[in-house]
Amino acid sequence: MKKLKVINREGVLLTDSREVAEMTNVRHADLLEKINGYVKHLTNGNFRSLDFFIESNYQDGKGETRPCFLLTRKGCDMVANKMTGEKGVQFTAAYVTQFEEMEQKLKNPFHGASKELQAIFMLDVRTQEVEARVEKLENNSTIDYGQQRELKKLGNARIVKLLGGKKAPAYRNSSLRSSAYSTLWNDYQEYFKVNSYNNTLIKDYERALQYVPRWTAPNNLLREIEAANDQLTF
Repeated sequence: MKKLKVINREGVLLTDSREVAEMTNVRHADLLEKINGYVKHLTNGNFRSLDFFIESNYQDGKGETRPCFLLTRKGCDMVANKMTGEKGVQFTAAYVTQFEEMEQKLKNPFHGASKELQAIFMLDVRTQEVEARVEKLENNSTIDYGQQRELKKLGNARIVKLLGGKKAPAYRNSSLRSSAYSTLWNDYQEYFKVNSYNNTLIKDYERALQYVPRWTAPNNLLREIEAANDQLTF
């Protein structure tokens, strides 16, 4: 008896009614008629017919579209329960065997390989899963308190330098100093797409360490700083 072809469609195991008809040696048209009757009874009994039979189609040798059904394991059970004799037994054995083999493959894609190969493959899968989890954490997790303090420290150092030192008139001007800090962190938030440097993503932290010391104020702010510090000369 030929091997029943079972397909995996998005995690649902199915077989074609044409396969069933061929294995049980019945006309496909007759099988379709029976399945249509099963679907009607299931619907009348408030059962989900899709759990048993899924309407489908195929193209015949002439390129014409013909109807068929895709049967789940439950659908095969229903068909088999209506059969008697040797053909029924053989069909039941065939679909049970194939469905179980496919279920094993879904649970373990390396089913059939040696134990050594299975162990290697499973280790590789687990490694990939761990890497994926780490990447997800990095893509969604924010920096810790220590890293936040480091960014703040860099920001303070950058503003002090930009204003000419803590003794410079520009730095002593609280309004100008506040404007410089505000501009730095507003630019930072826009660049890294965050609402605060405290919420910097872990994956962006190294870039942030480079960004802050290299940040440059806009020209209008630079002119204000220069003007404030020039007052010292006069």
